[in-house]
Amino acid sequence: MPDAHHRSFDDLVSEAAAVPVDGWEFSWLDDRATEQRPPWGYARTVADRMSRARAALDVETGGGEVLDSVPRLAPLTVATESWPPNVARATARLRPRGAAVVATAEGAPLPFADAAFDLVVSRHPVRVRWDEIARVLGPGGTYLSQEVGPASVFELVEYFLGPQSDAVRARRDPEAAAAAAEAAGLDVTDLRTAALRTEFRDVGAVVYFLRKVVWMVPGFTVERYRDRLAELHAAIRRDGPFTATTTRFLIEARTPRRP
Repeated sequence: MPDAHHRSFDDLVSEAAAVPVDGWEFSWLDDRATEQRPPWGYARTVADRMSRARAALDVETGGGEVLDSVPRLAPLTVATESWPPNVARATARLRPRGAAVVATAEGAPLPFADAAFDLVVSRHPVRVRWDEIARVLGPGGTYLSQEVGPASVFELVEYFLGPQSDAVRARRDPEAAAAAAEAAGLDVTDLRTAALRTEFRDVGAVVYFLRKVVWMVPGFTVERYRDRLAELHAAIRRDGPFTATTTRFLIEARTPRRP
């Protein structure tokens, strides 16, 4: 395949519009887009916590990619996922590891008993039900999550949608997450943020990203934004990669130990 920089707009866009976007790994973007990783190493931190857990839950596991990267799962490990294609992918990936995948409705209560787990983890949850997290964690249990932060990749969002309001830009605030955790009865023990450089090196990478991360530009299709994509293609050819800032935060919280 010729270098993306020398391929036509139609070729790049057609390819990116046709490639499957199920699962939650981004290897198709290798050499076409880059994103700095947060300094805390989420998967490594999950592995450390998991090695000491007896019963663990991964909420919104996606295709099970992060959980499958953990060398030693807890003796009882369960994952939830709401998107049917990802339920199938996660089941195929995690069942050989001895982990069960439970299909749930997005935002619904967790289908587990009170105090069922001593560790709950979640990477990039769409919405955190703090009341449910607190309910399913046993005394002294830990919740660990890496979340998308406020105004993440908004340079790209605003390229297509125009300037966003301050209220929209302030969504997914880490301090608000910490306050919600405390309100649910959890003690926040760690809260860290990171602003990370992201580059899109060709217009096909942008198309793939927006098809996969559907909430960034709701209703995105190549047909709807073809003119804007063509302008972006020309700008990348002329000026180099389109750059944006990805924001992330890590939050860890624990339930109080009972006397």
